[in-house]
Amino acid sequence: MMKMINKERLLETFINYVKISSKSLYEKDIANRIIADLEEFSYEVYEDNAGEKLGSNANNLYFFIGGESNEESFIFSSHMDTVIPCDNIEPFIKEGFVTTDGNTILGADDKAGIAAIVEALRIIKENNLTHRPIEVIFTINEEGGLHGSKNLQYEKLRSKKAIVLDSSGEIGKIIIGAPGQNNLSAKIIGKAAHAGGEPENGISSIIVAAEAISNMELLRIDYETTANIGSLTAISPTNIVCPEANLKAEIRSRDESKLNFYTEKMIDELKKACNKFGAKLEHSCSAVYNSYKIDENDEFVIFVEEKCKEMEITSITKEYTGGGSDANIFNENGIKTLNISTGMEKEHTCSERISIKNLELLTELVLKLMIV
Repeated sequence: MMKMINKERLLETFINYVKISSKSLYEKDIANRIIADLEEFSYEVYEDNAGEKLGSNANNLYFFIGGESNEESFIFSSHMDTVIPCDNIEPFIKEGFVTTDGNTILGADDKAGIAAIVEALRIIKENNLTHRPIEVIFTINEEGGLHGSKNLQYEKLRSKKAIVLDSSGEIGKIIIGAPGQNNLSAKIIGKAAHAGGEPENGISSIIVAAEAISNMELLRIDYETTANIGSLTAISPTNIVCPEANLKAEIRSRDESKLNFYTEKMIDELKKACNKFGAKLEHSCSAVYNSYKIDENDEFVIFVEEKCKEMEITSITKEYTGGGSDANIFNENGIKTLNISTGMEKEHTCSERISIKNLELLTELVLKLMIV
């Protein structure tokens, strides 16, 4: 199997992809490159209108390839956007890894997945390989909150199972569960007063916020639940009792009841602090994505594990405790989805890298999952 992979072309494709700047909502250049690469092999790509809804200069990309009618259709998916800094990326190879000079991210998250899918499709076409029906989706604005997958045209999709390529770690890791996330925004409204002349007549929004935060359970709450305050802003001259503070926070858990409990607990602490000092509270809470869990003995999980075994790769199933991916949204929409590792390391940092070996193994695994 591995001998069919064009290693030089795979590496060249990956390097060319990561050189293309594609921060969230600015994915047009990478989308155009992917379309051109696929059309070169006579694959017809369809675009939706998600970009218009989200304010992106690109849309989600789809295409479907009919295969053996007695085989189940699978979706293969990666996202096109990256975190920043992603301008003027200069990848280079060092000791078997593709990395950067440390001034930018690399963009293996998630262009390693894209390159692997594209190369596997090229191999199928060049070698006229028998394959299952294949559906491919490349999403926009995943890093911004999974918004591309939230705006897919699900009614057009044919598959009920999907492989998302968007996790770090060695090839063979299979994510079978991920947390849900709630976001909380709160405004604490106090009362301004002269800090030197009559501070007792003021209500310090900063003191109220501090009271609330000191009573919250934050960071690691338990093995499947976290909470974090991302920002607290309260700007006022030192001679004025600060009348307003704004707080933004998130809560994540693989257990929905815990997610809701700790969200409400955070809000309750804000209310109690406001009541204690006579401040007012305005707040809003939104669900970013829902949790999911697939049984480790599910036939789909076993199928992927068997393909890893054929490659003499040790597979590891894991309930990921860190964050969500497009797999959360696919599962929420009735598509049983596994998130597999692409082999990337230190993603979302300027130390990001991926080994060439992992890139090749990933492509072989994708190809094994596609052909029959």
